[in-house]
Amino acid sequence: MNILVCISKAPDTTSKITFKDSNKSFNEDGVQFIVNPYDEWYALVRALELKETQGGKVTIVSVGEADYDPIIRKALAIGADEAVRIDTFPIDSDQVASEIASFAKTQAFDLVMCGKETIDYNGSNVCGMIAAHLDFPFVSNASKLSVNNGKAEIEREMQGGTEVLETATPVVISCAKGMAEQRIPNMRGIMAARSKPLSILPAFGATTNTEIVSFTLPAAKGAVKLIDPENAAELINLLHIEAKVI
Repeated sequence: MNILVCISKAPDTTSKITFKDSNKSFNEDGVQFIVNPYDEWYALVRALELKETQGGKVTIVSVGEADYDPIIRKALAIGADEAVRIDTFPIDSDQVASEIASFAKTQAFDLVMCGKETIDYNGSNVCGMIAAHLDFPFVSNASKLSVNNGKAEIEREMQGGTEVLETATPVVISCAKGMAEQRIPNMRGIMAARSKPLSILPAFGATTNTEIVSFTLPAAKGAVKLIDPENAAELINLLHIEAKVI
């Protein structure tokens, strides 16, 4: 089985977020970057589990510049066989999806897997756009995946229950909680990652369709109001008049 896993660079959740260039770009100074957790914990680990039980190869792909290499090596240390970095600055979802799809068209992948979203933008756009560019079936927010005889059986949570889908491969899948459990790279994996192939490809020339006007931080949290537990009427009044939630 030939599996492609798309990974993205994301700031660690403990990082302090600031902006520069008149609030038009993210300030990366002093920020610790990690593999996007949804890509790593769910998509990559499930791909590795499938390879371990059915054989095959797991390739990871990223769209980014040289600063992506450390997080790519981390994914290789977890167990991916090889990696590809498409050498261009990622600007918007469609550009990233188009670049990945252009690479995928040069191969014969049975599965293309992504995390359900990135933890910085939370857009959930790229995976579906890859499927559109490839004209492959697409299943979002998958929580379980099995593949047998060229068919993928996929489960995903829905309101009130679980939906079970079946589709022929190749298929594009975005992976959510339940797909797999996080793996921590061991020393053997870290050492092996140093010699695994990381191919740097020039961009395929995807255009961008968006422009960043400005970033802004969320408004500061207001002061906390403490209400006496015996004074339910005041609590209800504040929820209705000030918070406007009831």
